[in-house]
Amino acid sequence: METHCGTDLAGGPGILLAVDEPERGAFFPATARQALDELGRVRVTTTAALQDLGAFGKTMARVEILVSAWGFPCITADRLALAPRLRFVAHAASSLRSITGPDFWQRGIPISQAGDAMAPAVAELALTYSLALLRRVPRLDHGLRRKGGWERARKIPRARELRGARVTVVGASRTGRAYIAAVRALGAEVRVYDPYLPPGDPLAPYAADLATLLPRTDVLSIHAPGIPETHHLIDAHALALLPDGAGVVNTARASIIDLDALYDEVSSGRLDAALDVFDSEPLPAGDRWTRLPNVLVSPHVAGATRESRLRAGQIVIDEIRRHLDGRPLEHAVTPAALARMA
Repeated sequence: METHCGTDLAGGPGILLAVDEPERGAFFPATARQALDELGRVRVTTTAALQDLGAFGKTMARVEILVSAWGFPCITADRLALAPRLRFVAHAASSLRSITGPDFWQRGIPISQAGDAMAPAVAELALTYSLALLRRVPRLDHGLRRKGGWERARKIPRARELRGARVTVVGASRTGRAYIAAVRALGAEVRVYDPYLPPGDPLAPYAADLATLLPRTDVLSIHAPGIPETHHLIDAHALALLPDGAGVVNTARASIIDLDALYDEVSSGRLDAALDVFDSEPLPAGDRWTRLPNVLVSPHVAGATRESRLRAGQIVIDEIRRHLDGRPLEHAVTPAALARMA
């Protein structure tokens, strides 16, 4: 289904808003939608309506600016041929790997993404999880709910405060930096592992290799991209270096941690964990992670807050304005940058 909106259907560039509900309304509530409509001739469609090549061609024939998010089909050479007027893509989500390939990049169409909008939200959940693990919240809650809970819960190993805790951050990404700022504000001692950190970076003095950092870690928080170089970066050997009672927080990509190895450590009671991402999603009912008393889990929603969606919508609007005005984009992505992104 496709609808036409905008104040002047005769003028302005053709803009296709190809974002499904409920995310469309989350990105573009009434005021943001009005701002988008003022930038050109906005049409709205669903991602399901664009999967068929014929339907794709009919919809994209006059589109100059595409606003995409999750579920948009990969823009292959066949699809590019059906979108001859396409001049700019504003991706309201973060990862571009599912919609871009070599054909897209060869065409040279500028593209931006709104990943910056999610960084504060992801960092906040990672902070929440870090505090919860240090304060033994999963263990205390589970213990209190069991028979003889009060005394059982009171015997759980003493909690720790974030102030003075040794926090190791894997990945000085935008989410990693937002998390670092948050935990430092509460007094944590932060160290960083990121082989791409430039020498002049403010975090460089706090960087070291994993073999040095992990044995001195109370909370390990993952903020790296899910790329081949980070696959199972935190494996059984790395996990074994963590001291007893340490917590592992992952709000980034599941592939960075060997989750089987982590499960062995957590199920033994030696480590605690808080996970927003998993090797297979969605988790089936009764999954092994949901049955452990020292684990917090959430369904891949770290970046999905009301505020993050509003920020993303505003980034899209601002980027379209910059494109139309001929100004440099603030959130542009290049093939080189994509290689280091999730």
